[in-house]
Amino acid sequence: MKIIITALVLVLTFPVLAQDSLYQKKTFQASNGLSLPYRLLLPPDYDPHKKYPLVLFLHGAGERGSDNEKQLTHGASLFLTDENRKDFPAIVVIPQCPADNYWGNVTIDRSTSPFTISFDYSKPETTALGAAIELVKKFISEEGVNKKRVYITGLSMGGMGTFEAVYRYPKLFAAAAPICGGGDAPRYTKQAAKVPFWIFHGDKDVVVNVKESQTMVAKLKSLKASVKYTEYGGVNHNSWVNAFAEPDFMKWLFSY
Repeated sequence: MKIIITALVLVLTFPVLAQDSLYQKKTFQASNGLSLPYRLLLPPDYDPHKKYPLVLFLHGAGERGSDNEKQLTHGASLFLTDENRKDFPAIVVIPQCPADNYWGNVTIDRSTSPFTISFDYSKPETTALGAAIELVKKFISEEGVNKKRVYITGLSMGGMGTFEAVYRYPKLFAAAAPICGGGDAPRYTKQAAKVPFWIFHGDKDVVVNVKESQTMVAKLKSLKASVKYTEYGGVNHNSWVNAFAEPDFMKWLFSY
């Protein structure tokens, strides 16, 4: 039985592993002094003279390391499928969480236990978020990016980072898809609410309370935002598995 299960796992993960090399490993030296490793995915037959959509993908606090090794199974593989690369060609940028500072200043892996976090946007943004935004702006100014089609998605702490990035840079993003995250709802503004949202969460999440997403949905609706909310029954913190499997996810994101 163990041999059969192992074989199945290898078969199921092989397509992702086989395309791992499509993500280039690079490093960006930000003006705030942070050296930010990131992964970069270019569209098939990339033409620098064309203007492509750009997706900023923010991962969770537990996915530290030097090369985003977990991203190929925690969402980034979404952009690797042959169908999506054909139908939704885009530049995908995935900054790596530095070991000492991330959105919310979480410094240890909390992937299996709950934590509390302050979503106080009156405080300065973290160096990592600032560096990631600077990297996106660099791509807009120097590469073939359609500045009207910059999207953001993220899971867990990356979901929180998605809310914060839209709050701080509302004119930068065309649409946002936070997953199992939360944000500073009281400080959210009408300007930030102009960005369409599709928010996801599992109702059995014991790491980030589902109420965080529910509160954000309520605030965005009060600001007349275009917001969709999908809450998965019986699903825990890894609700990104369900979210990135939504058949309309890519179509929704790239429709803006």
